[in-house]
Amino acid sequence: MPAPSDTPDIRDLFIIGGGINGCGIARDAAGRGLSVTLAEMNDLASGTSSGSTKLFHGGLRYLDYFEFRLVREALIERETLLRAMPHISWPMRFVLPYAKDMRFDTETPVAKMLGYIMPWMRGRRPAWMIRVGLFMYDNLGGRKILPGTKVLDLAKAPEGTPLNDRFAKAYEYSDCWVEDARLVVLNARDAEARGAEIRTRTEVVKAEVEGGLWRVSLRDEHGAESQVQSRMLINAGGPWVSDVIGAKLGTNMEARVRLVRGSHIVTKRLYDHDKCYFFQGTDGRIIFAIPYETDFTLIGTTDMDHPDPQTKPECTPEEQGYLCDFASGYFKQPIAREDVVWTYSGVRPLYDDGSSTATAATRDYTLVRETTQGAPALHVFGGKITTYRRLAESALEKIAQNFPDLSGDWTAGVPMPGGDFPVDGVSILLAKLLAECSFLEERWALRLIRAYGTEAWDVLGDAKTAEDLGQSFGADLTEAEVRWLMREEFARTAEDIVWRRSKLGLRMSKPEIKTLDDWMQAAQN
Repeated sequence: MPAPSDTPDIRDLFIIGGGINGCGIARDAAGRGLSVTLAEMNDLASGTSSGSTKLFHGGLRYLDYFEFRLVREALIERETLLRAMPHISWPMRFVLPYAKDMRFDTETPVAKMLGYIMPWMRGRRPAWMIRVGLFMYDNLGGRKILPGTKVLDLAKAPEGTPLNDRFAKAYEYSDCWVEDARLVVLNARDAEARGAEIRTRTEVVKAEVEGGLWRVSLRDEHGAESQVQSRMLINAGGPWVSDVIGAKLGTNMEARVRLVRGSHIVTKRLYDHDKCYFFQGTDGRIIFAIPYETDFTLIGTTDMDHPDPQTKPECTPEEQGYLCDFASGYFKQPIAREDVVWTYSGVRPLYDDGSSTATAATRDYTLVRETTQGAPALHVFGGKITTYRRLAESALEKIAQNFPDLSGDWTAGVPMPGGDFPVDGVSILLAKLLAECSFLEERWALRLIRAYGTEAWDVLGDAKTAEDLGQSFGADLTEAEVRWLMREEFARTAEDIVWRRSKLGLRMSKPEIKTLDDWMQAAQN
């Protein structure tokens, strides 16, 4: 096998899929000197990677399934990622209410073990067990930045005010928030800066092996066709991973993937503080209630088997009712369907480990390497957003034998675009932006810092007044920012901007979004 990049017209890697796994692998590989082309048939993060609960977390509930390796890796990654992207990720405190009369799923491995040892405890999760789990959660990952667990007296603490009076005590622990779709875009941008070719809205029609190389046939959004040759192919198609294996590659390899839909609702703001709630149900599920975009609360997620990737995931009326009822069991003020202002869903392509329920299916990732067609391919199954960087490193380990001069791991601690400032540096950056751009209101400036970090100045350019930023489309979105997103972040439509590069769709009217889309289409012609 030749050394990487020794033949310019043949790529080392061709990656199918512009979600977090595909873009994470592209960034890692390009940084090691491999020539990379990535194709995404829609916009970046248009599927699973913009439909998450938007958390970097270890997965506290996975301890119930003895998934200690996955939890430990995710806990370690929280702080590694936090340092690399302090603009789009930040620490959050989670409040887990506890009451003695609460009952839990009896089918998890931990619950079965407890029921066997102490049958009188079957169906109950005692306080000491929660403390043991949180002690492990605090210590499995070598926590350094995030504060540890503490106990709250809900009768006195403000976190108890929105909750039903039957909850007298809660445990408070740490995890992190992340802007999931922006994370994907920043990985793609950094990959491109390191030499990768990123092709959005480009569908893989077919991939076949000729002379020991993959020949990949492509079709873009305008119907133009092209071909790319590569030494290796990586299938990071997410929910379409099985479709890629069968329809695009024509291989008979068994595709063990289970599609699980996670749905979320967004309501008006339900409480005043900035902490999240972790709610446990008797059906084995958990949901989060999370402060969202200043004026809203995000509640999710469900776990439902999804029929196929061609069926658009939507939060069904039944799922909306389930989430409203679940959260209403904790909050004093019941949540009605009328309180829901927006919903979204994502499909998780989990590795099918034979679990009986979608909730029990593993969230760990599996990488399968094959050479049955005469050239190597790597298929990515499962994974969670918190461990995407480690998944990328594992993928490069799997393909290293094909590239003997490949350099070692490098991404840990290397900042994402705009993230070159300290974890606790947002307030300093915000003050600097407000001082230098006095026409910005604080809320507007904070949004820019949270989206772009140190690149906020590049977005604003030489503007001295708000008028210098050009046309205003609503919700402080200006022509200057839109042009930046089109030029630097692969945005082509209003949907790309108001629902993935940002969540300004929550604040903009339909006519405003239509005006933005018309402007963008005209600007591209």
